[in-house]
Amino acid sequence: MLVTNHVLSGAVIGAATSRRPASAFALGVLSHFVLDAVPHWGKWKGRPNFMEVAVPDGLAGLAVMGTMTALAPRDARLAVLAGMAGAALPDLDKPSVVFFGRSPFPRTWDRIHLGIQHEAPHYLKYEVAAAVLFCTAAVGLLRGFRRG
Repeated sequence: MLVTNHVLSGAVIGAATSRRPASAFALGVLSHFVLDAVPHWGKWKGRPNFMEVAVPDGLAGLAVMGTMTALAPRDARLAVLAGMAGAALPDLDKPSVVFFGRSPFPRTWDRIHLGIQHEAPHYLKYEVAAAVLFCTAAVGLLRGFRRG
C-alpha cells in the first residue's frame, strides 16, 4: 500500500480516537499491517522503478500529514498526528534501507511485514479506491469535529 494511503487511514483512526493519541498510534501501526495484507499496487521492476513511485508518494504522504494536522481541531490534533505517524511507521524500513543500507526494525518484524504483502502491478485501482475512501472519511470526520 502506498504510504499516502497509510497516512490517510491513520488520519481516520486519529479522528475516530480523538483525544487518545496513544490508542491512535497503536491502532495506526496495526492498520498498516491490515492494509498491507489486502491486494495493493506493487511488485516493482527494481530500485529505479520503485524510487519513481516512492519519492512522490513519500512527499504526498508528508503533504497529507500537514494538511490533516491543520484540518484537525486543536483538541484532536495530537491524536490525528499520532494515528498518521503510527500508520506510516512500518514503512520507515524503505528509506532506511536506501540511505543507511539496513532496516531499523528487527528481522522478525521485517519478515512479517514482507510476508503479508499482496502486491501486483494491476492493483492500482485498489490504491486509488483506498485513497478516495480514506480521504473522504478523514475530511468528513474532521469537518464534523469542527461543526460539533
